[in-house]
Amino acid sequence: MKFNTKTIHGGQHHDPTTGAVMPAVFQTSTFAQTSPGKPIGDYVYSRSANPTRTALEAALASIENGAKGLAFSSGLAATDCLLRSFKAGDEIIAMDDLYGGTYRMFTRIYKDSGIKFHFVDMNNLDNVRSLINENTKMVWLETPTNPLMKLADIAAVAKITKANNILLAVDNTFATPYLQNPLDLGADVVMHSATKYLSGHSDVVAGALIAKTAELGEQLLFQQFATGATLGPMDCFLVLRGIKTLHLRMQRHCENGEKVVEFLSNHPKVKTVFYPGLVSHPFHEIAKKQMSGFGGMVSFNFVSGKKEDSVDFLEKVRLFTLAESLGGVESLANHPALMTHASIPEDKRKEVGITDDLVRLSVGIEDIEDLIEDLRKALE
Repeated sequence: MKFNTKTIHGGQHHDPTTGAVMPAVFQTSTFAQTSPGKPIGDYVYSRSANPTRTALEAALASIENGAKGLAFSSGLAATDCLLRSFKAGDEIIAMDDLYGGTYRMFTRIYKDSGIKFHFVDMNNLDNVRSLINENTKMVWLETPTNPLMKLADIAAVAKITKANNILLAVDNTFATPYLQNPLDLGADVVMHSATKYLSGHSDVVAGALIAKTAELGEQLLFQQFATGATLGPMDCFLVLRGIKTLHLRMQRHCENGEKVVEFLSNHPKVKTVFYPGLVSHPFHEIAKKQMSGFGGMVSFNFVSGKKEDSVDFLEKVRLFTLAESLGGVESLANHPALMTHASIPEDKRKEVGITDDLVRLSVGIEDIEDLIEDLRKALE
């Protein structure tokens, strides 16, 4: 089954009782039993499993070519579930450019757990090799990264992790399985902030993990059940509905993203455009190798280098809504240093290149001429 078909039919079944094409929203916390320990069907309590969540999790596994999908109350809840697999003394190697919430979880929430985190530039694989020891349990990739669009060669990193029996996890939020398939490239588990492109309409907060093997999937399922950060039935329905148009939306996000990049690259006030589709992008060759397109996320900074210019721009945009998040049908604009990445210390932000004049755009699916005109006026 091809991807465009899997978004609609992958892991899905018509209701055997009513013939309903879409899964019902089973808005229930519990399920009746005929005798103690003998439920009427396959479900007992909605924290452990719910039919609407089962439908979504089957769809997630299908589109990421995994054995088991799990749906969570947020992307960070999904990340937290995976981290609970480790113990004091374990070490995790991560990219040096990460979503601020992920960095905050690694460095603050888990700082007293005894787990040691290393943050490195994955462009040089020797940085990974040099840190591997008997305590290393996982490598965490975010590719493309938020907000600088750095990439990691998933297949190359996977060779290192496989040789050392280390788990490889990939945050695939920016690319989505429409553009990139980490499990096919050697990753063991994929994470999504399903709030973003998977749901696609800025109306739900959700997260997902997709495991390559059934064994790993069962381990994560127990963590999900025992800690309880599951996604509610209505939110599951909304994400599943979003997935059905993922391929159409991503195609337009990519088309509009390329046009926005072209405009910004030729604007006299813009210094650098961060977009993996640009030949000048330092990771362009990696992007061509492991991605089928370059997405709708674009970052840029100003020739002046002044924070004031970025703030002025963000206060002037009209179609690009100044807001947190990304991946919705509407275009959004963001100031990473003041918003999504504010929890990262200033010296760390500047060290990786998140400057005070950096702007991140989530290019939506509106008419491209209207979007370009909005950017033009905001840059005047």
